[in-house]
Amino acid sequence: MRAFRAKVRAHYRTHGRSMPWRETRDPYRILVSEVMLQQTQVDRVRAIYGTFLDAFPDVDALASAPLERVLAAWQGLGYNRRAVALHRIARILVQAHRGRVPDDAASLVALPGIGAATAASIRAFAFDAPVVFIETNIRRVFIHEFFPAREAVPDAELLPLVAAALDARSAREWYYALMDYGAALAQQVVNPNRRSRGYTRQSRFEGSDRQVRGAIVRALVGGSALTVSAVARAAGDDGERVRRLLGDLERDGIVQRFGRRFGIAVAGEGS
Repeated sequence: MRAFRAKVRAHYRTHGRSMPWRETRDPYRILVSEVMLQQTQVDRVRAIYGTFLDAFPDVDALASAPLERVLAAWQGLGYNRRAVALHRIARILVQAHRGRVPDDAASLVALPGIGAATAASIRAFAFDAPVVFIETNIRRVFIHEFFPAREAVPDAELLPLVAAALDARSAREWYYALMDYGAALAQQVVNPNRRSRGYTRQSRFEGSDRQVRGAIVRALVGGSALTVSAVARAAGDDGERVRRLLGDLERDGIVQRFGRRFGIAVAGEGS
């Protein structure tokens, strides 16, 4: 374990990555980054993060903004329901937490779109809490280093190792170092995460429902409410799929029905 820690730290000293969310200890800004980084590559987040925070520099600004404006600032990141969740989080923080991001796990996981791993990462990076969690890069590191010949490695076997390796005096920097080592491994070896028991290959994006959902939201952001046929033309897809996906987006609180037309949901109604 000592040798492992030394290897990770040595890599970080030489190859540690500079990211804007690492240059702040503001819990709100770290919360924003962690929600953005869910299922999204670092470079895509880096391109949007600064402009999003320029538009919504604090919890109050985000909570009071119309959802349509939040979605417009989110474009380029995908998975628009995360923007809806972040908007809801800001409103809850204002209403129930005096505009502050809580530092305890129970309060964090009670927020929309925040699971145990995201809550732990917020606690580690915003509050330097010595928490134990796994995400993609961390999983890659521990499978590569401790299970070089194993298949179907469960997270349950990784967690005790993550706990044993943790530098409780500086959890924030230690996890940055782990993640950077894991990101480097992704470029150097066959992805060790394929040997995780929970590994699933992401489905193709081109032509997927996910792609059409994004096109629908782009068509509605910044414009007037549209009929199903108008949305289908703007999204470049057939009306039946667009009608189904509009229903999904309505249930997610992203769009709202206005008679026979659809538009971005009004805050407080459907969101």
